[in-house]
Amino acid sequence: MGAVGSPLVFAVGILGNILSFLVILAPVPTFYRVYKRKSTESFQSVPYAMALLSAMLWLYYALLTKDLLLLTINTVGCVVESAYLAIYLAYAPKQARTFTAKLVCIMNVALYGAMVCVLQLLVKDGESRVTIAGGIGSAFALAVFVAPLAIIRQVIRTKSVEFLPFWLSFFLTISAVVWFFYGLLMKDFFVIN
Repeated sequence: MGAVGSPLVFAVGILGNILSFLVILAPVPTFYRVYKRKSTESFQSVPYAMALLSAMLWLYYALLTKDLLLLTINTVGCVVESAYLAIYLAYAPKQARTFTAKLVCIMNVALYGAMVCVLQLLVKDGESRVTIAGGIGSAFALAVFVAPLAIIRQVIRTKSVEFLPFWLSFFLTISAVVWFFYGLLMKDFFVIN
C-alpha cells in the first residue's frame, strides 16, 4: 500500500480522482438552487454529512497508508462537503438546521474523533490500525453509496424525481467501479470494497 507501483495503477488512481471530483461536484446545482432560493426546500442533509464522514475516514486511512491519490481527493472532499453543509445550515429551517448540526457533531466530530483517538492511543500495531481504519472506511463508503437512496421515499410520496440526485448517483457508481480496479491493482482490499 502507499506507493503507486506502475503507470497503470497511477492512471487508474488519477481517473478515480477525476471521477470522485465529479461526484463531489454533482451537488453544485442543488446548492446553487438552495442559495438562489434561500431555502433548502425538501433537500436532506444526511447524504452530505455521510459524504463528509466518509471523506474524513478515507483521509485518515490515506495518511496511515501514505496513499497520495486517496489523500488528495479526500482532502478536497472534506473541504467541499463542509462547504455544502455550511450552505445547508445557512438556509435550512430551524428544525432541519438543528438536526443537521446535531448529526454533524455526533458523526463528524464525536464519532470520528473517538475513532481516531482510540486507534492512535490504543492500537499500537500500525498494520492493525490500518486494517481497522480501512474496515471502518469501507463500511461508511457503502453508507455514502446508499445515502442518496434515502430520497426514494420522497420520490414515491411526491411522484417526482426532482429531489433525486441523478448525477450524484451516476458518478458515484462509475467512481466506485474505478476505485474497485485501483484497489485491485494496489492489492488494497479496503479500497476494493
